[in-house]
Amino acid sequence: MHIQKLGPAIGALVTDIDLRQALNSEQQTHLHEALIEHQVLFFEGQDITPHQQRDLAAAFGDLHIHPVYPQHPEVAEIILLDTSMDNPPDNDNWHTDVTFIETPPLGALLSAQHLPSSGGDTLWASGIAAYEALSAPMRALLDPLSAEHDFLQSFPAWRFARTPQERIRWEAARDKHPPVTHPVIRTHPVSGRRGLFVNEGFTSRIVELQKKESDALLAFLREHIAKPEFTVRWRWKRHDLAFWDNRLTQHYATADYLPQRRIMHRATILGDKPF
Repeated sequence: MHIQKLGPAIGALVTDIDLRQALNSEQQTHLHEALIEHQVLFFEGQDITPHQQRDLAAAFGDLHIHPVYPQHPEVAEIILLDTSMDNPPDNDNWHTDVTFIETPPLGALLSAQHLPSSGGDTLWASGIAAYEALSAPMRALLDPLSAEHDFLQSFPAWRFARTPQERIRWEAARDKHPPVTHPVIRTHPVSGRRGLFVNEGFTSRIVELQKKESDALLAFLREHIAKPEFTVRWRWKRHDLAFWDNRLTQHYATADYLPQRRIMHRATILGDKPF
């Protein structure tokens, strides 16, 4: 395979590999090393089935089944992100997936199935680059802090419990996922590098600070990580696939394509407890 770096902070394009075929041990090792180095990998023209996508993701760890997002009818481990005027997008904010659990995902694979004629890009940001760009006093302030991550911040009842059936599922998810606490600055378990681990999608407060202090600091960090210097933007083509390290990245799906429709398939790989 060939790996082309897309920017100084984050992102690489991987070519000369067919992800429809099971990875051999050498390919799996090289992809894992590239993921750690570049944080998000892009593959073009991968006409992958939901079963193949699940099996590819499972090569890197156990898979997560989302508590509220719809699942593919044949493959429960594949999330259906089908957005249109009837189901407007809800992920047009900077977020790290599923940080409302004790062991947030290691990574995820996203496959483009149906795209609008234009728009619908996704951006990724490096929490490592964002952290390393902070001043030494700011890093020293953040290093010992912890933050609360709340399921309800991204999955409110008004959006995800609109029918009796949805409410049953939503209430079960809410009860199963009370707020959890993670470090504000996380250490990557493989590379040992440190990075920001708070996000607009799920981080509700910094535990050690008063509310106004927490709100102000989180607002600064959310704005800081979105700086273009820390990001890469991918303009999707059908059957493109992205594989990202969820531990120290955030992503943002642009919601600029309505009233057109966008369908993506996501497989999510479970991770470990942040430290």
